[in-house]
Amino acid sequence: MKFKDYYSALGVERTATAAEIKQAYRKLAHKYHPDVSKDPAGEEKFKEVAEAYATLKDAEKRAAYDQLGTHRAGENVEPPPSWQQDFSDSGASFGDVDMADILAAFAASRHGGGHGGRPRPARGEDYEVNAPITLEQIYDGGETDVRLTMPEYDEHGKLHRVPHTYRVRIPKGAEDGQRLRLAGKGGQGHDGGKHGDLYVVMKVIPHPQYRVSGKDLYIDLPLAPWEAVLGASVTVPTLGGKVELAIPASTAANRQFRLAKRGLPSASGEQGNLYAVIRIEVPKAATQRERELFEQLAAESTFNPRAKGEA
Repeated sequence: MKFKDYYSALGVERTATAAEIKQAYRKLAHKYHPDVSKDPAGEEKFKEVAEAYATLKDAEKRAAYDQLGTHRAGENVEPPPSWQQDFSDSGASFGDVDMADILAAFAASRHGGGHGGRPRPARGEDYEVNAPITLEQIYDGGETDVRLTMPEYDEHGKLHRVPHTYRVRIPKGAEDGQRLRLAGKGGQGHDGGKHGDLYVVMKVIPHPQYRVSGKDLYIDLPLAPWEAVLGASVTVPTLGGKVELAIPASTAANRQFRLAKRGLPSASGEQGNLYAVIRIEVPKAATQRERELFEQLAAESTFNPRAKGEA
């Protein structure tokens, strides 16, 4: 079978602790997740990282993997005699098969209680999958589909990677990084053991309009120069719908207007605020008449925005 360097895939030493392996996996899984990564090879790297972690987080699989020694990635390796002995009872062979599948089967045979013993029920593995969510879903609550593939044995004892799709309810006020537990939706149990659990991790998608700070939101509100000087009534988009905001005369750029309880909700029912940040915009191409009016204003106005610096 072809050797895969799982330690190198996670960027850790062979002596790494379980905590270091977990930390490395979470960092790389977020970096290469298909919903986040811009790398064309990100999806393949994500799969490599997930496969490496699935082996190294399990003490029995890791011990079996370590018995293989150190080799170049892709090099053909011959399993040690202890593997041959374990697999002779199960009828498995080391032909042209995936190393991850062999390790999974090895762990299953270990859980089975050894040679000739009565198999013991073994609980399936827990899995974790990211679920991209929008600010709108956080504001109102909602549902989303999560998809993943998990190794499962068929009735003939052959290992397959089986795709699964689960409909997940997003609670109102969900937070980035929040984990939802789907009991019994994880890895397949062995010999009558229960299925593992699936943990869905909320990952907030950046919004094209709003910036997030805790439960508060910030939005840029562009004004024309005359609206800032004379005042105006403008429409502000919020997650709960559009609202009218009265802009007083002589409003300066970067001034913030607070729209109470128009931010994100919390699980306890409290509501953040929305802050509209003023941005003064000018015409990209003024008409002849507009130029005449601005020239007239420039000639008559005594306002000097640099007066303080010239004093």
